[in-house]
Amino acid sequence: MDQKVAKLLNEQINKEFYSAYLYLEFANYYDEVGLDGFENWYKVQAQEERDHAMLFYQYMKNNDEKVTLMAIDKPECELTDNMAPLKKGLEHEKYVTALINNIYAAAYEVKDFRTMQLLDWFVKEQGEEEKNATDLITKMELFGTDAKGLYMLNSELGARVYTAPSLVL
Repeated sequence: MDQKVAKLLNEQINKEFYSAYLYLEFANYYDEVGLDGFENWYKVQAQEERDHAMLFYQYMKNNDEKVTLMAIDKPECELTDNMAPLKKGLEHEKYVTALINNIYAAAYEVKDFRTMQLLDWFVKEQGEEEKNATDLITKMELFGTDAKGLYMLNSELGARVYTAPSLVL
């Protein structure tokens, strides 16, 4: 494997674990304000991000590449209202999309088709992540200022269950 691609993949492991930390921070916020459905949604999201890290980890191992685990930064974000985590979540997903695209470009440059195939799944996943984040913002804008609407949205998000990714490495 090209060493630039391997380095970017290794860094992505850390970024995915950071994403899990960030979403747990959002879950903490929602727990503190009594929105357990939102808390659940972000706890599930954190599980997905940990799985993404492990997919990259296993891919590196399957390709005899050394994985170097790095420190995970503490999430630094000011969550001042119920909309703040949602907007920060969309911003973060766009950032992750840019990271995936950067790895894809590096793999494409060296004709690393196997890594590109792996990244195809992540490109699709990022499209779904950005849409989910956008939809949450839209729903909060529509219903979040109405107590009954917020209650219903909170109940909807509380029903989300974790599903492991179906990517075969």
